[in-house]
Formats: sequence, C-alpha cells, structure tokens
Amino acid sequence: MSAVPEKILLAAPRGYCAGVDRAVQTVERALELNGAPVYVRKEIVHNKHVVEKLRERGAVFVESENEVPEGATAVFSAHGVAPSVHTNAQRRGLNVIDATCPLVTKVHREAVKFAADDYTIVMIGHQGHEEVEGTMGEAPEHIVLVENEADVDALVVEDPSRIAYISQTTLSVDETRAVIGRLRERFPAIIGPRTDDICYATTNRQMAVKQLAQQCDLVLVIGSRNSSNSNRLVEVAREHGARSHLIDNESQVQEEWLEGMRVVGITSGASAPEELVQRLVNFFRARGTDDVAELEVVQEDVRFMLPKAIRQALSSGS
Repeated sequence: MSAVPEKILLAAPRGYCAGVDRAVQTVERALELNGAPVYVRKEIVHNKHVVEKLRERGAVFVESENEVPEGATAVFSAHGVAPSVHTNAQRRGLNVIDATCPLVTKVHREAVKFAADDYTIVMIGHQGHEEVEGTMGEAPEHIVLVENEADVDALVVEDPSRIAYISQTTLSVDETRAVIGRLRERFPAIIGPRTDDICYATTNRQMAVKQLAQQCDLVLVIGSRNSSNSNRLVEVAREHGARSHLIDNESQVQEEWLEGMRVVGITSGASAPEELVQRLVNFFRARGTDDVAELEVVQEDVRFMLPKAIRQALSSGS
C-alpha cells in the first residue's frame, strides 16, 4: 500500500528568481534572433531540466569559450565569468551575450573597488563554484576564499587593518552570518559591502523553508545536485526540524521517505521551473492527497531587464 500524506504544503516564494528567469529568457531570445546553434558557456543555470529543454531548442553547452567557433554567438551564464574570459572571447571574435545575474555583477564590482583600494578581500563561498571562480577572477592577487569559521581561524593576512569581505550570492544566510561574525572577531577593522551579498531570492526561499519545516514532517526540495541554493534549502529544512531530500523531479521520490509522513512540504531552488513543482503535486494527488495549500511567507516582485544586446536586437527587429 502506497503511503498517502494527509496534506501537501507549498512554500512561497519558491522556484525561479529574477536572475534565473532573465538568463533562461536570454538563451531563448538568442535562439529566436540568431537561430541555432547558440553556444552557452557552462550551464546557463544549475538545473538539468532547464538545460535539457534549451539543448532541445538548439543551445550547445560548452565548458570553455575556447570551444565556441570563432565569430559564433556565445551566452555567458547567470553565475558570471572572470575578466579573462571576456578578453579571450573578444580576441576570438565571439558575439557575446552576457546573462550574468545583476546581483552577481554587484559582487564583482565590490571586488574591483576593494582591490583598487588595496584591501585583502575575503570571499565567503564554495570552492569550485562558477560564481566564486568568476568573482575571484576580478582580482585574484587580492582575494582569498573561506568556506567556514575554521577557515577564518586559519586565515593569515598581510595587513589586518586593510581587509574586506564579500560573499557568494547563494549561501546559507545563517552560516554566512556566523562566518562574518567570526571574521569581525578576528579582524575588528574588516569592512563589507553596503548591502548584503546574499541575494533576495536565496534569503526569501530560506526564510520560507524555515517556516515550512516547522509545519511539515518531510520537505522535498526540487533542484539539481550542483545547485548551491537548492542544497542550502535541504540543510535549512533539516536544521528546523523536518526530514528533507533534494530531488530533480517526482520520479526520484522514494517510498520509504513517505512512510508515517502526515504533512509533506514542497519547495524548489531558484533555478527550478514551476512545472516540476506541479508535476510533484500531481504525483501526490494521484496517490489520493487532496489537501494542497500554500504557505506564503513573503511576496516577490523583482524583475531584471534582458541584457542590452538582446534588447537592442529585439527593438531593431520590431
């Protein structure tokens, strides 16, 4: 007998943020304007479903701009790239469309500013993440990476009176706050950005999951394994009292997860489309769960304009 939860509770907000929506639309418009193929450096956003859909439409995903034929159209992902990538693309005559999230661009600008003022910059982030690599590429000789409080304790800087911090936009809000607190203890003169680097969408989704977890036995997070913000949602749900698992789609739900689970919460990472949420809801409806409600914690109305290259092409064609 399949386990049937009494209730499904959906987190709001969930899913696409403004930066992801902008990046996905950028590739779609580039395909409409230029025809296939359009080359995309790395995954446009960290979601397997989205990448596969775009691949079906003619997007070609490559690891490096060096794999893009000279003179072809190349879209840079929402996570941002180092200046050296822009230079190389220009040298190879690529038609570049930069879909970097404006909130990531903000962090890049902070890095440039602090470096120009000769600060040692401590970047809080995850080693190997594309966003971290792109940001550190702005001033590699000035930036050191820390992932946790232990890294802060081991940190040695040349001049403790000239030190600044920045952070990846998709981190755990609570963990990052703890790391910043430890930095301030060790380096009282440290300065930071005028506004928080962790983006509004990451903050809001974690806030919603904190409340969701308190009302649910199990929280399912839809997102891909390489999605930083999705992984953080699983951690936050567990920290606030619910069992939690990360899944790409409804086919990955395991029967033993549902045994004894009365209320199941559902949310999705900032790069997961809403259709995957609805597929999961339908999965539970088909089992016999009729009570589906939404827990709205905060409303979002953020929108970003498409990249200038796309806007100009669209206006000249209209």
